[in-house]
Amino acid sequence: MFDVAIIGTGPAGLSAAITLKMREKSVLWFGPADMSAKVEKAEKIANYPGAGVIGGRELNGRFRAHAQELGLETVDRLVTTVTKTGGRFMLLAENEVYEARSVLLATGVVTSRGVPGEAELLGRGVSYCATCDGMFYRGKAIAVYCAGSRYAHEVEYLADVASKVYLYSPERELTVGGENVERLGSPIAGVEGHDRVESVRLGDGREIPVDGAFFLRSAISPASLVPGLALDGPHIVVDRQLRTGIEGCFAAGDCTGRPYQIAKAVGEGNVAAHQILEYLAGTL
Repeated sequence: MFDVAIIGTGPAGLSAAITLKMREKSVLWFGPADMSAKVEKAEKIANYPGAGVIGGRELNGRFRAHAQELGLETVDRLVTTVTKTGGRFMLLAENEVYEARSVLLATGVVTSRGVPGEAELLGRGVSYCATCDGMFYRGKAIAVYCAGSRYAHEVEYLADVASKVYLYSPERELTVGGENVERLGSPIAGVEGHDRVESVRLGDGREIPVDGAFFLRSAISPASLVPGLALDGPHIVVDRQLRTGIEGCFAAGDCTGRPYQIAKAVGEGNVAAHQILEYLAGTL
């Protein structure tokens, strides 16, 4: 079991991971090794102290180099569920279960709340993980939302399992083979069903009968990720010590609210790390 699980490899997650690593805590760090796509895409950053006016790609490269210098490693798996039981946290990530004594949410702000019916039918036909749940839809019809080419292999896996895949992706260049894959020209606007998924509703008003719906995104809304988490709009509610309403669960960075600034995220990551150290000391 790890001392802390950090979800997110942006500036807040990195800042916390550095502090906790230097204090010799065992850190389970989820997210891409490339660090922050948001920082990477920034043309110029002028308000991060000590860095001068710097391009996002260069700054993100420095973040990666710092993590590598300290021997910090990331697990590039999407965490789909975080639950607390018996004083510890269980994290489900692509069919693997991990345990940690504390959790830091540094997921960035998730602007999408999903579509109507998605949260209500989660676990009853709605899934965020192809490799976890795909086997349950062998020979069945499913709808798939794919955020980008990073998840193309998951769509291909689902196409091998399901009898029919109705696929929508905002990325027009996404190419997924298979005679049973039908590319939708209209986005998935809702999930319909009573006890289980029965159909998906498209933006053009059509309704397609399906047995399941997969949403393959880079991030999951905090409400779906951590049941019982208090939110203020898309943001996680925290106190001055970055504590959420769930003991042992902390949050830092853009996910806690504006301003969406690198300096703010780094500072909150550091504060959260010190609060985690206090929490861990109090649970021994």
